[in-house]
Amino acid sequence: MSRQNALKVVHLASTIWFTLSAGYILVFALRQAGINWWVVFSLSGYSVLLISLLVSLYLFAIFRGAGESQKIETEHPLTTTNYYMMFYMVAPFLGGLAGCLGMTDAGKIGEWPLGIALGTLATTFLVWIVVDPAIGLFEMLLPESRKHRANRLAQVRALREKRQEQRKRLLAEILTQEERDRCRWEQALQPYAEKLAKLCETGDKQAENKAVDIGANAWQMGGLSCMRQLHSMTTNMCKEKYHDANIIDYISFWWDGIGSWRNTSLG
Repeated sequence: MSRQNALKVVHLASTIWFTLSAGYILVFALRQAGINWWVVFSLSGYSVLLISLLVSLYLFAIFRGAGESQKIETEHPLTTTNYYMMFYMVAPFLGGLAGCLGMTDAGKIGEWPLGIALGTLATTFLVWIVVDPAIGLFEMLLPESRKHRANRLAQVRALREKRQEQRKRLLAEILTQEERDRCRWEQALQPYAEKLAKLCETGDKQAENKAVDIGANAWQMGGLSCMRQLHSMTTNMCKEKYHDANIIDYISFWWDGIGSWRNTSLG
C-alpha cells in the first residue's frame, strides 16, 4: 500500500472515530437532560443521515487534496512531512487515548466512555482547528516560503498572460480569416443575391424551390457564414429597391433546415 493510500485509510478511520465520539457525547447530553430513548433514536435517525453526508463531502475534499498534493514542500516544510501528516491523521485516536488515561482515577467504569469521547473531541478540535492552521500560517511567513510562493505566483501569472495572448492571437486569426472569406465570397455571391432578390418579389412555390437550391449552393461554398452573408446581401438589395425596412423575409423561411440554418423569424 502506498503512502497516500495509507494516509487516506488512517484519516477515514480517525474521522469515523471522531464522529462516533461526537455522537456519543450528544446522546449522553440528551439523556442527562431527561429525554427519553425513543426521542433520542428519532433525532439520531435524521442526524445520522446528515452527518454521513457531511462526512462524505469532507472525506471527498480531503482525499482529493491528499491525492493532488496541494501543499508544496518548500512552502510548508513541516506540515508536508510524513511524521506531521500521520500526527494530524491520528489526532482523534491520541485524544481518545489521553481521555482514557485521564479516567484512570474515575470512580465508575461507566464514566470511561464519556472521558474517552471528550478527549477525542477536545484533541481533534485543538489539532485540526487551532494547531494546524497556526503552523501553516507560521510556515507561510518563513523567508524561504514567501520567496518560493512569490516566484510560483509570478509563474502562474506569466502562464495566464501567455494563454490570454494565445487566445487573443487565435481570435485575431479567426477574424482575419472571416474577413478574407467575406471578401472572397463578395463577388461569387453577387449573382446569387440578385437572383434571390428577384425571387423574393414573387414568393411562390417555384421561387421557393430555386431559393432552396441557391441556399444549398451557398452552404456548400462556405457553410453558415456564407449563407448569412448571402442573406444579408439579398436583404440589403431588397431594401434599396423598395425603400422599405419591413419587407417580408422569405429567405429565412425557404432556407429553414438547409445545413445548420434555422429560421430566426419564427422566434
